[in-house]
Amino acid sequence: MATTAEISAREAEVLALLGEHLSNAEIGARLFISVRTVESHVSSLLRKLAVPDRRALARRASELARADRSHPAPLLPAPLTSFIGRMRERAELTEMIKTHRQVTAVGPGGVGKTRLALTVAADAGSEYADGVWFVDLVPITDPDMVAAAVAGALGLGEQPGRGMDESVVAALADRHVLLVLDNCEQVRDGVAPFLERLLAACPRLTVLATSRARLMVPFERVYPVPPLSLAGDGESEAVALFMDRAAAVGRPPDPALRDHIASICERLDGVALAIELAAARWPTLGLDGLTAALSDPLRMLAGGSRADDRHRSVRAALDWSHALLEPADRALLRRLSVFVAPFTVEAAAEVVGSEPGVAADGLARLAEQSLLVVTASPSGTWYRALETIRQYGTERLEEAGELVDARSRHLRWCLARAADLAVVRADWRVRFDPVADDLRAALAWAADRPEQRADAHRLAWHLAELAFTRNLIGESQLRYEQAAALADDPATTASMFRHAAAVAGCRMRGDDMYRLQRAAAAAARRSGDTSGAAGDLAAAATNAYRFWSKFERMPSQQEALALITEARELAGDDPAAQAAVALAEAGALTDAFGSELGPPDNAVPETMARAERAVDLAHRTGDPLAESAALDALTGAQSWAGETFAAAATARRRIALLSSAPDSPARTHELLDALGNATEASLGAGDLLGARRWARQLADHPLLAEVGHRATSWLLVTEALAGNVDEVLTVSAGFLEDWRRAGSPARWALAPAVAGVAMIHGLRDDHDARLVWSAVLNQLGTPPERTYGYGAVFDAMLMLHCGQAREALDRLAPEPGEVWKWVTWIWLHWYVALRAEATVLAGSPDAGDRLAEARTIVAGNPVAAAIVERAAALHHNDRARLLATADVFEAAGCRYQAARTMVLGGGDHVARGAAALVGLGLAPMAPTTTFLSRMR
Repeated sequence: MATTAEISAREAEVLALLGEHLSNAEIGARLFISVRTVESHVSSLLRKLAVPDRRALARRASELARADRSHPAPLLPAPLTSFIGRMRERAELTEMIKTHRQVTAVGPGGVGKTRLALTVAADAGSEYADGVWFVDLVPITDPDMVAAAVAGALGLGEQPGRGMDESVVAALADRHVLLVLDNCEQVRDGVAPFLERLLAACPRLTVLATSRARLMVPFERVYPVPPLSLAGDGESEAVALFMDRAAAVGRPPDPALRDHIASICERLDGVALAIELAAARWPTLGLDGLTAALSDPLRMLAGGSRADDRHRSVRAALDWSHALLEPADRALLRRLSVFVAPFTVEAAAEVVGSEPGVAADGLARLAEQSLLVVTASPSGTWYRALETIRQYGTERLEEAGELVDARSRHLRWCLARAADLAVVRADWRVRFDPVADDLRAALAWAADRPEQRADAHRLAWHLAELAFTRNLIGESQLRYEQAAALADDPATTASMFRHAAAVAGCRMRGDDMYRLQRAAAAAARRSGDTSGAAGDLAAAATNAYRFWSKFERMPSQQEALALITEARELAGDDPAAQAAVALAEAGALTDAFGSELGPPDNAVPETMARAERAVDLAHRTGDPLAESAALDALTGAQSWAGETFAAAATARRRIALLSSAPDSPARTHELLDALGNATEASLGAGDLLGARRWARQLADHPLLAEVGHRATSWLLVTEALAGNVDEVLTVSAGFLEDWRRAGSPARWALAPAVAGVAMIHGLRDDHDARLVWSAVLNQLGTPPERTYGYGAVFDAMLMLHCGQAREALDRLAPEPGEVWKWVTWIWLHWYVALRAEATVLAGSPDAGDRLAEARTIVAGNPVAAAIVERAAALHHNDRARLLATADVFEAAGCRYQAARTMVLGGGDHVARGAAALVGLGLAPMAPTTTFLSRMR
């Protein structure tokens, strides 16, 4: 990649992948480096290339890539054979995609739609700045999985809080792309609505689809793909294709035989697949044998005349090829049709019921006849039947009365593979991905057959677990719900709904979580498990308060209280149910979670008592997940009580508790919440090093790889409070790009991070960048937390840096007790300490009283206590005492406050402090008049 900047080879690799719009996690996985290392390279590239943010860096990468190659290589599968003829069709279809946003190449199976589309896409690749992307829909049997297939081809993972279709729309919204969708016919009901939404939202997108029938969507222009030209007799396109393919499998035919070959191609109506099948037989049959075999091609047709005469020729050619096979190979071909994805010799042997050696010989013979495509890869040799041939094989299976038996074998093979995959090893993904579509196809078949209901349930359950491991959490929820519907007993149904609810929580889908917990309660009641139903109802009520920010439609307070009443009546003396009810009461009656639904003024002693009771009851059950949830309520109660260090210890206790819990969607949901909880509580206690550790674990969690704005939000808060400017700049670039890619969601939980980044740009005196982040902050709204909590803290830090002590004091004017709910959680110590410093620097007459009060509140918090101690030193004109706090700040990981201390120390220390600020990437501090008059 050519560039004038001095960048390393590794930076060039990172830059190229940024141009592909990959996340830091995806880049790290591609290059086998850590996410933190990627962030470091991104930060370096931002400086070296002098661009303001990650989005601009991605644009620069694309520009450099285009400068390095005049014709960008489209992301298309490499054809195994040459493309013959079709000059007119290539020109016409190329012109159509230039003038129309959605073109569908329509024609019967085998006519050559895919090869034509691939060739046209390759020809047009350089016209699309953001590339050409190919999506093979052949393995997709479920219309609901179309968006997932497109996302997979684009390299997009699932973003919790949004569907796959939303992720694709966001990724392509402003990109100039040609998207090729191949073989749409079997999932047309899924393709049509998906394309309609995609085209409406992505104005620079062009879609080239292939299908046996038009898609019937707005913007669609249909291009009928004709057979190969037969004009010119021995010089026709059809003859050229035959000659090329025959030469590839043996000695080329004598050119003198072209007229004879032309008659064969004419009888095959110029259909590409039929001609290729005939050419594959040339070395063994010769032209006389081919002519004899095709003397009556329609006699083997089943079902009489066809609506499409050209399709009759494909079927005739397939019938003819099939008739020439040995009986054993015919059986093998039709039984292999149950595979929708590439398969190995071992898989074929198991599904068709033969020895591996016998299967290998048969596969080789079918491949020699062009009935199978063979692909060699580092993981072995893979076989695949073209879709037309696979569908033909399925018909033959049905005619032979073997369809149920073959699909049953395939289902058993899929169940065995799913069971093998339950053990996650280093090679898990490369074992799962090749079989995933077969698992889905087997499930789709079995789910509709009453006699297969038990196996379908098992496979749906397996697939739900596997999809979750693969971070396909949308599919995981779908499969758990499917497993619930297929279960034979209501107790199992309830269990599946509980798992689905936990996955919905991981997806940020509070409404689904609530619905599924209530469905679990209903199923539990049907099974006679009233205590289990009580737990489910209580959990639904609890989560309406605990995870209220995940809801689109909040349940009313009356609705939640009614659930608790019902749960209380059903709980009886069951310990787990009683613990669940106690937790719901702590959340709903005393607002332990700080919910919008909660009472505006909870009584702190009652909140503490209810939370402690919930923890005690949960601990007795021995369920770490139940205890973790109760500890979450206790953390909130301790915060409301001003017990900052107890809250931090309780949050850490959750992490330790969950580390030994069995892996499950519920454990993952709980752990993600606990990591965020521990980060926040550590920040409140001034434990910046601990907060950074928990925040880093949260940022690196694979489930959040596609939602960097969520994953890194608390890491940004931590680094902003510490004054780690490089880290803030690097992480915030990805945060902003991911937030915009996610549709710029107005989630209040992101606001502390945004406010922290805006403050850092203010400390850097970068007015333009601060305006950008302030605008984002305004989009997120102005809740009380912004007015009195994080907003007040970050605003005051910037004002004090700028020498605006009086303004900072005004910003922090409310007494903590007046706005306790908005500052006690994370911000109490920061608020009190900065307020004390502003009081001293502003020369307020009550500075001494404020210092004494603040010292009592923040005692034990290394950072806040040092800020108060520094303020006291300023108040008493004690330079040595003031400078001593610099070491405390350094030890606590708060580099900004350490540098600020040196500047406040006056004299020779000012230059050292100013240099430290510059080293951090910050602007010099403005002089503080009150202090200078004392210490000059």
